[in-house]
Amino acid sequence: MVLCREIAKLVLILAIVEHMAGGEKKKSGGGGKKKEVKKETGLGLSFTKDENFGEWYSEVVVNGEMIEYYDISGCYILRPWAMSIWENMQTFFDAEIKKMKVKNCYFPLFVSPGVLQKEKDHIEGFAPEVAWVTKSGESDLEVPIAIRPTSETVMYPYYSKWIRGHRDLPLKLNQWCNVVRWEFSNPTPFIRSREFLWQEGHTAFATKEEADTEVLQILELYRRIYEEFLAIPVTKGRKSELEKFAGGLYTTSVEAFIPNTGRGIQGATSHCLGQNFAKMFEINFENEKGEKSMVWQNSWAYSTRTIGVMVMVHGDNKGLVLPPKVAALQVIVIPVPYKDADTQGIFDACAATVATLSDAGIRAEADLRENYSPGWKYSNWEMKGVPLRIEIGPRDLANNQVRAVRRDNGEKTDISRVFLVEQVKGMLDKIQQNLFDVAKQKRDACIEVVKTWDEFVKALGQKKLILAPWCDEEEVEKDVKTRTKGEMGAAKSLCTPFEQPELPEGT
Repeated sequence: MVLCREIAKLVLILAIVEHMAGGEKKKSGGGGKKKEVKKETGLGLSFTKDENFGEWYSEVVVNGEMIEYYDISGCYILRPWAMSIWENMQTFFDAEIKKMKVKNCYFPLFVSPGVLQKEKDHIEGFAPEVAWVTKSGESDLEVPIAIRPTSETVMYPYYSKWIRGHRDLPLKLNQWCNVVRWEFSNPTPFIRSREFLWQEGHTAFATKEEADTEVLQILELYRRIYEEFLAIPVTKGRKSELEKFAGGLYTTSVEAFIPNTGRGIQGATSHCLGQNFAKMFEINFENEKGEKSMVWQNSWAYSTRTIGVMVMVHGDNKGLVLPPKVAALQVIVIPVPYKDADTQGIFDACAATVATLSDAGIRAEADLRENYSPGWKYSNWEMKGVPLRIEIGPRDLANNQVRAVRRDNGEKTDISRVFLVEQVKGMLDKIQQNLFDVAKQKRDACIEVVKTWDEFVKALGQKKLILAPWCDEEEVEKDVKTRTKGEMGAAKSLCTPFEQPELPEGT
């Protein structure tokens, strides 16, 4: 049986599993799962990535000091190791959108019910996830107040106030903030949490052409975050009508894939909202001819989910593997003093190495703790995913060199301290590229092009990322979801990739 009657395009589809990796186990009182440390100086993971992906992920994000579980289920403490990754991405993205004349702002966390419910399709899409404030102290509030799940309805009443004529356009605002989405089961650190950090851009234009152009400009920035910074291959494409943003005209996205689980993860979205919200919130302007028109709007966002995708794609059985471009620490320098060695000389060489690298703009530190052995430190920093380890022992001191060990493949290289900076920079570049190349090779090996229903079902069972012909009919999409539903979830369309392979004539 063929999937559709008339083929319009190829669409990415795969099995989306209801139970996300690394979800918390249910506990009374709503607390998150706590990890027990096996012994005081215990290192290493109890689970492997291939055998028990969910437990492996939970261990890695805790033992790698990315998060700590909080006493409210679905909420997590983001530790400095994770926040620095977020800040490195933020530094890049914020500078890029400012080149596009987008300005940062901040709107309140709270939303009145009247405003929230103004756009019917939009609120229906978010209603189950909206958290409400109903009390102040011991008193019930006369009118409950919602906590933002997203900010369209928070911001657009004021766009209506600020936009009067064509000279007020375009209006381009962005905010770095948190949002809350409450109703769900099986929370997963970074991937699915009740509160998360993100940026959300909201822009208004005089013409659809301008809005369409910006949608793709922003999507390209999201691709760059994933591919150039996080070293994760993604597919750019357009969402189906069924999967698009509630209340929007169309949605574009970058889609990532986790080969170990056979699951796709929506990496980031750039929506063209059309004029629907402009109509609801009366965002009108007088054009150059003196005629009244409605604005065209976009909204776009990426979140701390990016960090979880990075951990899932690159992490291994030793812990985190961080791409150099986003790692808080790119190089860790460890002294390896043997008995009767010139310990102070080795420590001084470590400090000098850090100073040289830091002056060159490389994020480097030395681990000079004397209560831990070098071997323990190796394991500790491997768990935390630092891209490059530099070891300095008596022989290195005598030969004016250091030993560099790559986290991604374990390769060891002796480097003269004379050429330290250029060699280390070169190695970090190679690590960044190798992480992307390996991830892309694994992702591409999982892509299966299918043309019949039997091929489709077989590929789903093999945890493949499926590229299948589709006629763009919503009923067919729903039918596929219904027919593939089982204990593990159901197949779901991710996007129609912008880069389309050729279809045989008459398909």
